[in-house]
Amino acid sequence: MSFLLASISPVIFFLYLIYQRDTIKEPISILARCFIGGFGAYIIAFIVETILGFWINQLTNPFSNAFYKGVINAALPEEAAKFYVLYRIIWKKGAHHFDQHFDGIIYAVFVSLGLAMLENITYVFNGGLGVALVRAVLSVPAHGLFAVQMGYFLSKARFGPIKYQNINLALSLIVPIIFHGAFDFVLMYAEQQRQSTGLVILLAILFCVIVIMLWRLGLRQIRIMRQKDKAQLIFS
Repeated sequence: MSFLLASISPVIFFLYLIYQRDTIKEPISILARCFIGGFGAYIIAFIVETILGFWINQLTNPFSNAFYKGVINAALPEEAAKFYVLYRIIWKKGAHHFDQHFDGIIYAVFVSLGLAMLENITYVFNGGLGVALVRAVLSVPAHGLFAVQMGYFLSKARFGPIKYQNINLALSLIVPIIFHGAFDFVLMYAEQQRQSTGLVILLAILFCVIVIMLWRLGLRQIRIMRQKDKAQLIFS
């Protein structure tokens, strides 16, 4: 039970923080669909990652191996699966609920953390409470912040100029993949270079830069979308 609570608690906490920032609360039913949709995204990503995983051992170069694991075998299938679920639930079938700028972010976060919760449970039950603590501080917030990027550009596609819609839809997928890939790659490359102290220190600094960028950019994008919604309420 302690492992399960340790797996779920950081997810619920992050969802609560995002939910509280929504000026007009979204229907619980659509948020639940997004969250459960994240379970489906996890299954899709797991299948793809399992297939792609057969080629990992053929890459003996540490850099190539870490890049493949972090970008090709993790970031790409996970973010693509999240985007697919979000697009199907919100863009295609739930567009009538997508009526505020912040909605893209909150829906994306609920999908992303649905996936993150199942992933967290798997890692924590295999690795224990130490893994739960690390993932609560790093991995769960990271998944939430990747989703902020996805939702931000999805909202720009929804409410911005129609001529930029396809570009923003593409960025909604590409930007989270870049951040997710960089996040995982640096961690995995550092793990394979533990004997090289200088390189590990440089990678640790790079990782801190990535995390700081994620938080600063994510908080800024949340603030921008909330301000747009407040302005919309004032002038409506």
